[in-house]
Parts: sequence; structure tokens; C-alpha cells
Amino acid sequence: MLSYSAHMKLGFEEPQTAYTSGTQKARAWTEAWVGAQAYCPNCGRSNMAQFPNNSPLADFFCTSCSEEFELKSQKKAFGAKVADGAYGTKCERLAASNNPNLLLMNYDRDTRSVINLFVVPKHFFVRDIIEQRKPLAATARRAGWVGSNILLDRVPESGKIHIVQNRVVRAKQVVLQEWSRTLFLRKESLDARGWLIEVLKCVESLGKPEFTLDDVYAFDRHLSLLYPGNQNVRPKIRQQLQFLRDQGFLEFVSRGRYRLKT
Repeated sequence: MLSYSAHMKLGFEEPQTAYTSGTQKARAWTEAWVGAQAYCPNCGRSNMAQFPNNSPLADFFCTSCSEEFELKSQKKAFGAKVADGAYGTKCERLAASNNPNLLLMNYDRDTRSVINLFVVPKHFFVRDIIEQRKPLAATARRAGWVGSNILLDRVPESGKIHIVQNRVVRAKQVVLQEWSRTLFLRKESLDARGWLIEVLKCVESLGKPEFTLDDVYAFDRHLSLLYPGNQNVRPKIRQQLQFLRDQGFLEFVSRGRYRLKT
């Protein structure tokens, strides 16, 4: 039997509707591709359906497990920030069960094909990664409207799950495994998730599979600046590491030593 990665086609089909602008064409290509080729990283089924146009936050939903997805696509690779919708609406939806996951695609317009596609699961969306943009000028059509940016550089690497990477389709089993690895975050409050995600980033930035408690303590000043109200940063770090160990994300090696589980 062929694996999913063996039959996912990266090329876009020509849309049935004739668009004059390049932006409209690209949107039609990318949305049609997701509907035809993408699968839900939560349940693994190829049942991605499109919401009606101009839905406030989400673009697609899985007809099997009801996960919702917002699609952002562009020609160049995504940088530190991604422009998103209304700031107030985004903040209100952070704790909602139907807050959408984020699908990010960059594509080659000349070959009309996908270069990269990755998903940021919704449980990585905390207030710290949503940035408020300046209100639109009084001369703008939507004067005073306040948008938001998603700060991708504040998301741990474990929160960026690649489905297609540099034109290579990754094994579906690996994608589903990476997705399920951090699902425990969904059960936590926004505040609790914030701390866990920051400690995750600290651990990842060490760049090694095995590390010590002292290695993570080296980030205590950084974490103190992020959470000035907490006067017990080191005990908080230990607590987060113990929780990540209990959830199977980390493995306890010996006293003061941990290993990232893969």
C-alpha cells in the first residue's frame, strides 16, 4: 500500500474561475490545493472542507474531528511575524475550543507548487505571541481598525510541524506523532501554557538532546523579565520540567539531568 506521502501532489490545479489579479489566482490555487491534497494533522483524515468566504477567523475544518484551520500563504518563506486578523477578536478566541490552528504555506508561483507547508497547533497560541498592530489611519477605508501579528519567533520548534519541507512531503506518521506529542498543552490554562511554552523554548535553544537543570537555570533572568511578578523563577522552572517529564515530553535521566524524548 502506498503511504500518504507517496501520492500527495505538490502542484496546483488551475482554478475554474478566471481571476485577473495574481493575488486572487494564488489564493484560489492554494485553497484548492488544501481541499484536494492536505490532511488533518489531528486525526490524519483527508477531510478538509472550506468554510464560506469571509469567515472571521478560520478557512478550513476537518469533517471528521472538527479541528479548524486558518490558512496563510505567500511566495516567500515566513519570517518572524505573520499579519493576522482583528486583534480583539484574536485575543477573545485564544481560550475557545474552536480557536483555529494555523496552516502556513509558501509556494513557487512559476511552477505553481508548494515549497513548504507547516502547521502551528492552536495550543501554542498564547497572549504573548499575539502582537497588537497600530490602528489604521483616518484616511484608510477601515479607519481605526486594529489588526494583529502572530509572532512566529516566539513559537517553539515543537510548535511548527512541517507537512511539506523544502518540496519534500514528510511521512504522515511522523507528522501525526509530532502533533500528538504536545496535545497535553490543550488541557492547561492560558497562563500555565505560557510558562510551559517559554520553558520549552529554553530547552530547545540549548540545541542538545540531553541537558541539566543548571542549563535551564541559565535562563532565569530571561524568564524573570518575561514574568516580573514571579519571585520564585527557579522553583517554577523545576515545576515545568517535572510537568513536561510527567507528560512524556522529557525523560528523567538522573538527578538534575533530563533528555528530550523523540
